[in-house]
Amino acid sequence: MAKKVVATLKSGKGKDFTRVIKMVKSPKTGAYAFREEIVHNDHVQDFLKNK
Repeated sequence: MAKKVVATLKSGKGKDFTRVIKMVKSPKTGAYAFREEIVHNDHVQDFLKNK
């Protein structure tokens, strides 16, 4: 399934978007989890700054 997403992002309007993966620490357990989203290139820094 990941290959399909990557192939879609490489063509057409998909070049304006980036797949961002962020490591987030859980306040309850202290364990780390990964949060993944596809965001517009202009909003990558905003995604990384927000908790």
